[in-house]
Amino acid sequence: MRPDTPADHADHTAEAERLLRTAAQYPEDQEPLYLQAAAHLELSGDRARAATLYDHLLAKAPDNPSLVKALKAANLWEYGHEAEARAIIDGIRAAGPREAAAWGIIAEALESHDELHAAHDTFTTALTLLTDPSEEIPYGARSLVTGRHRVRRMLGLPHDEWDMVADTMHAGPIPLDELHDPKRLWALGSDNPAELQAEIARLRAELGTYRTALSRPFPVAMLHWPEDELRELLTAYPTLTAEYPTHEAHLTAIESSLRDLSSTGTQNLGIVRGTVPSYEAFAASESASPADASLLPQYATTLAARGRATPWPPPRNAPCWCGSTRLYRTCHGTP
Repeated sequence: MRPDTPADHADHTAEAERLLRTAAQYPEDQEPLYLQAAAHLELSGDRARAATLYDHLLAKAPDNPSLVKALKAANLWEYGHEAEARAIIDGIRAAGPREAAAWGIIAEALESHDELHAAHDTFTTALTLLTDPSEEIPYGARSLVTGRHRVRRMLGLPHDEWDMVADTMHAGPIPLDELHDPKRLWALGSDNPAELQAEIARLRAELGTYRTALSRPFPVAMLHWPEDELRELLTAYPTLTAEYPTHEAHLTAIESSLRDLSSTGTQNLGIVRGTVPSYEAFAASESASPADASLLPQYATTLAARGRATPWPPPRNAPCWCGSTRLYRTCHGTP
């Protein structure tokens, strides 16, 4: 449902330029800002320039190379570079990244080019690797469950365990089976007012779902200080010891707070990593002292808005968010 008018093209180009200027001001946030700029360039029709941004990021060892590669592949395929796109997608599938976003992008790219069996296999591989249908599905992986359901409906496959999970997750007024019904394409060309009215209702339901997602453009994020950064922070600003008595207590508080938020139904949770230089720069921009504890949640929100948040809980088989080498489920993910 991307807008596609000349006026929108100009707006997207202008927004891309603004994001690139912001990236020049905040080089530590270059990766998420470049990704946003590339998305706007794609929407403006300037796919070649978007590809240049992806190449620039890949040349600088990005934090999330699989995501950048997936976006590059999807973009390349849209403007005629199918062979290169397929090669990148094959490489991502072979690497088996632990991030849901990369899997979702390449699966949807395959789906949009009618490679339905390959899309189905990609969605299934990702879910097998990252989640367990008997456990709560991480927020970032929910689109994989829904996407797989959609592709299976188009393939005419019967419901399985993952499809039942998708039906359970879906909170819209119109059942997921109906939204993903392949016969909807025929309804769009119908002369029957009842069929057209039903399709309008389905489109409104989908639009409501998209608006709900867009109303939360970045996670509710908890601030995480790695041990060396916390030591430096407390040495420089001892009054913050009241907030962080020990590093282990800090880690326990993060996990506990996130679990509490999750238990109340809050979705799209994440963790942002703090650094002392970044925090001091933020405090200066707010004309405040870094010793002011009330700045800490504002700093976390700002980092999340810049795309610095890591989704919580981590996917199945992923390392713990705390930075240890242990899997999350054997580290802080242990009940």
